[in-house]
Amino acid sequence: MKKHPIKQTVLEGQTVVGAMTFEFFSPGMSAILAHTGCRFVFYDMEHTGLGFETLKWLFSTCRGLPIEPMVRVPRGEYTWLARALDLGAHGVMIPMVESAEQARSIVQACRYPPLGRRGAAFGFAQCDYQGGDIGQKIRNYHDRTLVVAQIETERGLAAVEEIAAVDGIDVLWVGHFDLSNFMGIPAQFDNPTFLQAMQHVADVAKKHGKAAGFMATDPAWVDRAKAMGYTMLAVGTDVSLLADATRRLVDHAAAGSTRPA
Repeated sequence: MKKHPIKQTVLEGQTVVGAMTFEFFSPGMSAILAHTGCRFVFYDMEHTGLGFETLKWLFSTCRGLPIEPMVRVPRGEYTWLARALDLGAHGVMIPMVESAEQARSIVQACRYPPLGRRGAAFGFAQCDYQGGDIGQKIRNYHDRTLVVAQIETERGLAAVEEIAAVDGIDVLWVGHFDLSNFMGIPAQFDNPTFLQAMQHVADVAKKHGKAAGFMATDPAWVDRAKAMGYTMLAVGTDVSLLADATRRLVDHAAAGSTRPA
């Protein structure tokens, strides 16, 4: 197990930057991101079709690297959360958290007794196949596991205070596309109502000793989110980053020439 998990750094309010990966599930991706300075990577299962077998393989590529493997599961149910953690996830992101009751159920699935109801499986992937004292392992897992609740619906926004008050929820993460959709202002990210909602989530997170998280797609969004108080930041998406970088080079190479129809 890695000796210095980022959970404490995140909860101390320090800026921690990582990535979200939606498409490029390759053996080199973890190393590439680690070498850019990313402290964590969320591999997405919600929108991508990524399955547990591939996720286990991706997590294994993080071993020995200064990057922590995390996953966004499709829903906050035990079968998704416990299996992802057993495979070695250091953090789980849960979409569409809408109530304190749901948040408590999520925490229960992510913690061992007496703090939760997670089933025991030691000596496998999450342990890097090592032995050791079980009590110490459990304490280590609780210390390293980040539980990230996405606030991305109008219901979640209305209940954000209650969700933030749940012990074991570590990060409130705004899912900006879904939140704008559920607010009835799809993709209107400059709308004052949307910006007020984003600021409110960050303020509530700080009030309750939690971190606020966000995926920023360009430098302007990074600056805007940081100014609001968001400290756990992911860069992404991997698809848009590749497309934008490739488009710039293609346009530069094609400058002054006739491009084929």
